[in-house]
Amino acid sequence: MLNSNSASATVTSKLNTPNKRDLQEYSTLELAQALAQRLAIPERDWHRLKSNRQVRALELTVAALVFLIKAQPTEAIERLKQATSWLDRSISAPPCPTHGVKKD
Repeated sequence: MLNSNSASATVTSKLNTPNKRDLQEYSTLELAQALAQRLAIPERDWHRLKSNRQVRALELTVAALVFLIKAQPTEAIERLKQATSWLDRSISAPPCPTHGVKKD
């Protein structure tokens, strides 16, 4: 089990490095959008990760954070509901719409 004191100390020490100054150059919205972009499932990995509940919930939770920062609580709530549904297994990934479609 992770010791919260050691984890907190690690985070604090990382924030006190020169990178902290770099992060302060960005707005909260920019940081959240960068995190959302980092956690979004890339197209090349879509089939592999589309049913990964942890990945989908994380992606949606960060998207909700972006909407909250942008003062769009209704959109944030929808993303959080979807994230919760992934975690409690009440939703699943739909089938890929391109499967079974003949290409001309």
